[in-house]
Formats: sequence, C-alpha cells, structure tokens
Amino acid sequence: MPEKRYLPDPTRVSILTATVLLAFALTRLVSAASYDLTIPLGGVFIFLSFNLNTLIVLLAAGLTASGVDWLLRTHPSLEKGETREHWLLPTLTVLVIGVALYTLPPTVIWWLGFGLGAAILLVVFFAEFVAVDPNDARYPFATAILTVLAFVIFLILAVALKASNARLFLVAPALFLGGGLVALRTLHLRLNEHWEGTWAIGIALVTVQLGAALYYMPLTPVRFGLGLLGPVYALTSLAVSLAEGKPPRQAIIEPAVMLSLLCGLMIWFH
Repeated sequence: MPEKRYLPDPTRVSILTATVLLAFALTRLVSAASYDLTIPLGGVFIFLSFNLNTLIVLLAAGLTASGVDWLLRTHPSLEKGETREHWLLPTLTVLVIGVALYTLPPTVIWWLGFGLGAAILLVVFFAEFVAVDPNDARYPFATAILTVLAFVIFLILAVALKASNARLFLVAPALFLGGGLVALRTLHLRLNEHWEGTWAIGIALVTVQLGAALYYMPLTPVRFGLGLLGPVYALTSLAVSLAEGKPPRQAIIEPAVMLSLLCGLMIWFH
C-alpha cells in the first residue's frame, strides 16, 4: 500500500502567509493614536488602552482561522467539519507573534523576530495540513512538531507579556487563553483526537493562578516564562498519561522530570 503524502497548495500557503505578515508589517509602519477606555467595576476603574495596531492583530488572527480553513479544504482526506481543531494553534500563533512584536524595539531585533515569526507560521501551516490525515506517513512527525511549537508559543507569550509590563488584569486573560488552548490542542493531538476540555480548563486556571503569583516577583521575562512553562507542560503530560490508562506512579515520571528540568533552567537564567 503506497504511503500517503499530501502537501498544501503552495499558492494558498503563500497568500495566507503573505497576508498575515503584511498585517504584522503594518503594525510597525503605521503610527496610530491610542484610545483610552475607562470601565467602572464595583467602585474600581479599569483603564484599557487600544489603537489601530491592536485591531490589526485581532483581524489577522481572525483571518488566519478562516485562511487555515480555506487551506485545508484542498486536502483529499478532509471530512466535513474537521477543520475546527486545526484553527486553534495557527490563530494562537498569530496572536502571540503580534504581542511579541509589539514588545520588541524598532531595530534589527524587530525584523529578526518578524522573520522568526514567519518561519514558525509556515511550519504550523504545513504541520496542521499533514495532521489532517492520521494515515499520512508523516503524521507522527507533524504531531510532534505541533506539540513542541505549542509549548514554544506559550513560552513566547509568557515572556512577551512580562516584558510588556502590562497590568495583571490584562495579563491574566491572555495566560488563561494561551495555557488553555495549548493544553487543549496538545491533548487532542496526543490522545488520538479526543477532546479533553475539562483538563484544558483546569490547566488554564492553574496557569492564571501561578502567573498571578509570579507576575509581581522580581523575575526576568525569561524566568517568568519558564516558571509557567514547567507546570503547564507537566500538567498536560500528566493528563495524557492518565487518559491513556497509565498507573499514577508511572504517569508522574515524565512530568516530574520535565518540571525539574524547566525549574532548573528558570533558576539558572538571570
């Protein structure tokens, strides 16, 4: 039986990638006035500031979701309604890259981040296309790549949020969304496309609580990111092992090792 090896339409990949990158470039080239919004909440006033660049990034994320659907519809093995799970990681990737680029200074570092973001986007698009068909010969490699990139993207998000010096009431929802989506997509990939929404919500809540505890500590952005990445990865790995029916003593080995390693890196980085 010949191996299945489908590739996305290069024209559609090019159009989707170029459109998203153009949106990122506009956030650097367009200088727009900021608008402040005051929300009274139980005697406390919450101040929100947004501008055209914020809207551009949000529109780029929405465009990515619809663009991935458009891209995957060329896959011969696609079934009706099967594209929804493939929107999660690309959309989160665009949002995180947008946040990360916003925090970078307008120097050559910004353009390096722009190039790295473009490379990550391309890899995510290709890997999600391959992951449509579990019978594809490259499916195990694609799922491994998506799993790794999911946690890398979460790390970038945590580092960028800490570097931005945003208020905690803005950081907390972003951490909840990032941690929850990363856990949800990873669990779906590693559990043969079964949804584990309860575990994902639980991991998201732990992420927010731990993030709130670490946010005002004197930690560098990298140490803050590693301090959150360790528990998120450990809990996700534990959820996978328990869902696969492994005994608790065996299931805890990999999460404990990775948590220790990432906590060690957090201590080592200054």
